[in-house]
Amino acid sequence: MLTFLRRRAVSSAIPLIVVVLGVFLLARLSGDPAKLYLPLSATAEMREEFTVRNGFDRPLLVQFWDYVTNVAQLDFGQSLRTGQDAMGMALQAFPATLQLAATTMILAVVGAVVVGSWAAYRPNSLADRVASFTSMAAASVPDFWVAIMGVLVFAVTLGWLPTSGVQGSAAWVLPIATLLIRPFGVLVQVVRGAMVSALSAPYVKVARSKGAGELRVVLGHALRNAAAPALTVAGDLTVGLVNGAVVVETIFGWPGIGKLMIDSILQRDFAVLQAAVLVTALTIFLLNILIDIGYALLDARVREGVLT
Repeated sequence: MLTFLRRRAVSSAIPLIVVVLGVFLLARLSGDPAKLYLPLSATAEMREEFTVRNGFDRPLLVQFWDYVTNVAQLDFGQSLRTGQDAMGMALQAFPATLQLAATTMILAVVGAVVVGSWAAYRPNSLADRVASFTSMAAASVPDFWVAIMGVLVFAVTLGWLPTSGVQGSAAWVLPIATLLIRPFGVLVQVVRGAMVSALSAPYVKVARSKGAGELRVVLGHALRNAAAPALTVAGDLTVGLVNGAVVVETIFGWPGIGKLMIDSILQRDFAVLQAAVLVTALTIFLLNILIDIGYALLDARVREGVLT
C-alpha cells in the first residue's frame, strides 16, 4: 500500500506543479494591480513604488521562483486587498465548499442507490424507463441554467427561498439542488447498470436457490458487488463538485473557495488566488488517493495489484 501511495504521489506531482505554474502566469495576465488599488490621480512615482513594493517589477520566472521558495517555507503571501494571510483566507473559505459538496454527494449517492436499484430490480418496466429517462435528463442539464432558473422561479417569482447567503436551512436548498441534479442522474445510470449485471450473476442465483430473501439478495449480494464502479464515479463527481462549484457559489453568494477565486481574479489579488488554487488542487489529489484506496478495498483484484 505504501508503494502504491508513493507512486500516486509522484504521478500527481507534475500536474500539481503545472496547475500552480499555470495559475501563477495566467493571474498576471488579468491586468496591473496598481490600476485597481491606486486612485486615478496616482502619479507615475506612486505606481512604481507600489509595483516595486509588491515585487511585480521583477521577471515572471524570478517571481515564480520566489513564490515556490516561500511556499516551501509555508509562506503564501498576503492579500493585496485586506493584508491578511492568503492561505488563512483560503482555509477559512474552504469548509463552506466542502460542506456543500459533501452534503450534495451524500444525498446523490443515497438517492441514486435507491432509484438505481429499484429500476434494476424490474428491468424494462415502466419504473425502469421513467428512472432511466429522468436520470439521463438530469445528467444533461447544465448547472448554471438550473441555478438561474431556480433563482428566477423559487426566489424571485414565488419568493419561497433566498437568492443568496448561508443564513438558515432555506439558503441551502437552491445551491444543493443545483449541484445535486447532475451527480444524481449520472449515479442512477451507473448503479442501475451495475445492479442489472450483479442481479443476473451466478452468485445471486445461488443465493436465491438457498432461500435467501430478496432484500438480502439485493443489499447483501448484488449491491455490495455493484458498489465498486459506483464508488469510483461518485469519487470523480465529488472531485468535480469541489473543482466546479465556482459558478454555483458565485450565483448564490456562497462564501466558499470558488467565490473566493472569482473575487480574487476580479480584484487581482494574486496571493489569495494562488493559495485558493493550491488548496483545491491538494484536496483533489487527496480525494483521488482515497478513491483508489476505497476501490481497492471493495475489489480484491484491484487490492492485490495495489499491495504488490
